[in-house]
Amino acid sequence: MGDIKVIEIKKSVYADNDERADLLRRELKEKGIFLMNLMSSPGSGKTSTLKQIIAAMKDKYQIGIMEADIDSDVDAVAIAETGVKAIQLHTGGMCHLDADMTRQGLEALEVDGIELAILENVGNLVCPAEFDTGAAKNVMILSVPEGHDKPLKYPLMFSICDVVLINKIDVIEHFDFDLQQCRQNILMRNKDAVIIPISAKTGEGIEEFTEWLSQEIENMR
Repeated sequence: MGDIKVIEIKKSVYADNDERADLLRRELKEKGIFLMNLMSSPGSGKTSTLKQIIAAMKDKYQIGIMEADIDSDVDAVAIAETGVKAIQLHTGGMCHLDADMTRQGLEALEVDGIELAILENVGNLVCPAEFDTGAAKNVMILSVPEGHDKPLKYPLMFSICDVVLINKIDVIEHFDFDLQQCRQNILMRNKDAVIIPISAKTGEGIEEFTEWLSQEIENMR
């Protein structure tokens, strides 16, 4: 019986994507474009948080938004109402974006003149965490109704994010959510994570986050 060749497909796919992501990251830095990858589960408040971020930063930076979903253009329409450039990316059933898909989105966005590009990734706590998009920073949103134990259940997502925004703190009293325990759970997965409680409804905490983001943009230049 002849030898059987075994190919580690999962490893090769990830390695290839990592190389493409690193290349994209270098190219964007050379062009002075800061790409932020925003992730969360469905219903956590990505789009409403994004609208608050845009309102706080659009007078300082030229912003472009890529909305990724399996279908529909609801989010892109909502973002376009803010006055910034926005496009919708349909993933064709895929639950994540990789570096090549992000590059296609950036080309469609026509980023000449854009200083801050934000990718609102597909709502999912698993797949988006597995693929490097080429972003300069990864940010995720954990909403209060999801529970403070999510960092224990989805370790990879929390381990790769530079910032965790804990959204919907305006309703925290109505849920069994322990903010201090949540902080500990996040830091258990990622000791360097910046943790910022926010409310996309009231705007609480948004200024703290946009100050962080502005500093990161300036540091890249």
